Amino acid sequence: MRPHRYSDTRLSPAFAEAAWRKKSSKKAPAAAKALYEQIANQAGFDLKKRASAQPAALWSEKVGSPDRLMAIVGPLADLIAVSRPERPGSVADMFLNAALLQSGRPVLVLPKAARRNVGTHICIGWNQTTEAAQTVAAVAPLLAAAESVTIVSCGPEDQPGPKSTQLVQYLRHYGVSAQRVSTRGRDIEGELTAACRDVGANLLVAGAYSKSRWREKVFGGTTEWLLHKCRLPVLLQHS
Repeated sequence: MRPHRYSDTRLSPAFAEAAWRKKSSKKAPAAAKALYEQIANQAGFDLKKRASAQPAALWSEKVGSPDRLMAIVGPLADLIAVSRPERPGSVADMFLNAALLQSGRPVLVLPKAARRNVGTHICIGWNQTTEAAQTVAAVAPLLAAAESVTIVSCGPEDQPGPKSTQLVQYLRHYGVSAQRVSTRGRDIEGELTAACRDVGANLLVAGAYSKSRWREKVFGGTTEWLLHKCRLPVLLQHS
């Protein structure tokens, strides 16, 4: 997805301004495609022009704002991967927000520092919410492929919604044998970080914005911390 090369046609004002601040060159789309082809070749995927039943790599280039394009292409993606933004209002931040709010699909937020393995040891941040349950259901194949899965619940499970013990039973239908960790819930971000560190997790799965998004934007919240400050790769979904 890229801005129009010569005008702000079909671009939101915020995206147009931020994109032009970066002074994207005319060579950027070609460079991005070359990098994509290099990664596909290294991973052993053939480049194809059309989707097929066989695993392959496809390249598609769209012009417009992330919030508009993501609502079109996002819902038909199994997983959307984005980089963690360095600052609010940046182009990366716009892509992240569009993916999370417009697609309704799981979004993998990756730190810019390279990681050799992601998703072999997974922690699930469980808070009994519909958002968390939908995220877990959407990424069940990743959980089944992981070497270990740990469910972390911070604080008492006294809210309406399934408890972590019920989640353990649900995951057994997918052949996932999950462990449970309970913390006091006094410092959710710190306790999640410690639990992930203790089990050697390289991916944290959670629901996004179970509270009002704008309330979290203004007053802070766990989702905002996961998106911008957590050092681990995180996988979230918001419906």
